[in-house]
Amino acid sequence: MTRTLAQLSPGNKGKILSISSTHISAKLLELGFISGSEVEVLFRAPLKDPIAVELNGCVISLRLDEAANIFVEENNQ
Repeated sequence: MTRTLAQLSPGNKGKILSISSTHISAKLLELGFISGSEVEVLFRAPLKDPIAVELNGCVISLRLDEAANIFVEENNQ
């Protein structure tokens, strides 16, 4: 099922499919958010924003509006 990273719940994993073209897409690519990479939502802040994700062994904090630009295929195995 294709969703945005912002829509995944903590503990859910996904494979990155694409990043929409925005002013932050280059920065996301530099951080390692490339097609085919596995990403997991670790937790959300108390007010739901920001979220912490694990990508390539690193924990990265993203605002929800940034995570909404990353399309993933959910994988909860």
